[in-house]
Amino acid sequence: MEYQKASETNVNGSGKLGTEFHCRNGRNEHSVEAKKALVQSKNETSHREAEDESRLQAIEAAYTTILRGLGENTDRQGLLRTPLRAAKAMQFLTKGYHETIYDILNDAIFDEDHDEMVIVKEIDVFSLCEHHLVPFFGKVHIGYLPNKKVVGLSKLARIVEIYSRRLQVQERLTKQIAMAISEALQPAGVAVVIEAAHMCMVMRGVQKMNSRTVTSAMLGVFREDPKTREEFLALTKRD
Repeated sequence: MEYQKASETNVNGSGKLGTEFHCRNGRNEHSVEAKKALVQSKNETSHREAEDESRLQAIEAAYTTILRGLGENTDRQGLLRTPLRAAKAMQFLTKGYHETIYDILNDAIFDEDHDEMVIVKEIDVFSLCEHHLVPFFGKVHIGYLPNKKVVGLSKLARIVEIYSRRLQVQERLTKQIAMAISEALQPAGVAVVIEAAHMCMVMRGVQKMNSRTVTSAMLGVFREDPKTREEFLALTKRD
């Protein structure tokens, strides 16, 4: 099965993909290894939840300090639970640190005799600028040229979600998405374009309401062949 490489890559980490690979192929479905992997997965989840709970308290205390530093009264009714809500929101907005592409791709890569361009465009993206901790948001366009393997289309949006739910700069986010797809699928090429508005430019600083930032990452044939790159850009151009 072609997906074995991704499975082996992750086995050295959590082992989850290796278990999925063997079970999907009907080999020793109830093996001792599968049971061990299931227990390990549950233990890792419990451990991560415990860590998150511990960190939540520290983040909540930090937000209390920030609000007081701004001159607010954290004992007034409107702010009593604000530090806790803000802490939970920050954990959600940065949950991508706990996720990898192998967590979502374990059963979504398929052998397919297709070598024409695949594009998913207008994927919503929301992230936090690591310089000011304010949002930037916009659209992601992804294209790839399959090399006998394709991925479930929704998984491309999930990959965007994993890397956008971290403190980011748009340039790095664009490259991380492209590299992740390239590593998982080994396609002939990958192209990613992001167009986003940054609140650090809209709400503060220069305060330019209509500014947009466009970044791109071109790998493989998209970088080497101008015609392929132009086709992708033409197909993802907004009407």
